[in-house]
Amino acid sequence: MILTTPDQIARYRLATLRAALKLEIAGMKRRGPSAYAILKDEGFTGTRAAVLQQLNDQLERADHVQA
Repeated sequence: MILTTPDQIARYRLATLRAALKLEIAGMKRRGPSAYAILKDEGFTGTRAAVLQQLNDQLERADHVQA
């Protein structure tokens, strides 16, 4: 798969942050800012679970727009 457009790159970045957030919820730690903190800076609000749900909804909407 080759990601060439800014929209594709942004979706991939959000999908990567979603995977990192799932791992954080499960208890995994990482260096630097957490995925939760990065997503909060981008405008997502609420608890980790609420941010994960918002992120899932946003990525699902993007899937329907592309199809």
